[in-house]
Amino acid sequence: MNGVLRTLLVAVGTVSAVAAHSHQPSRYTAGAMPESARNYYASLWGVDQLTAQLAESGQLVRFSYRIVDKILAQPLLDKVSNPSLLDERAHAVLAVPTMEKVGPLRQSGAAEVGKTYWVLFSNRGNVVHASDRVSVVVGSFRVDGLVVQK
Repeated sequence: MNGVLRTLLVAVGTVSAVAAHSHQPSRYTAGAMPESARNYYASLWGVDQLTAQLAESGQLVRFSYRIVDKILAQPLLDKVSNPSLLDERAHAVLAVPTMEKVGPLRQSGAAEVGKTYWVLFSNRGNVVHASDRVSVVVGSFRVDGLVVQK
């Protein structure tokens, strides 16, 4: 979108509607998380293999991580924290859905080293797409720049 058209749309107030309908996936492929970032999350939060993936025909986004240090990773499994997934492109904040008989769609409790844990986020309306870069916040834990995979 050129600058003049964007300025016009901002003035009219329709830029968000145009941006929502004109999503084009990036022509660049996302590389793996840099080694320095993997070391950072492993040493500070006790987790690695951080991924975000579309699930259930895009209606859910699954955030997964593997525990490498159960003491450091305990805040991610805290039941009182409210995880959220942020997508800056879509200006969206996704929450964890709560089922009537099951409760929040996330794992919590005691951490086990080597086990992979997950959190599901509701993507009603498919606002988050494959190849979007998202951030996940769980209490004081935050990971930025995760690329959503199909």
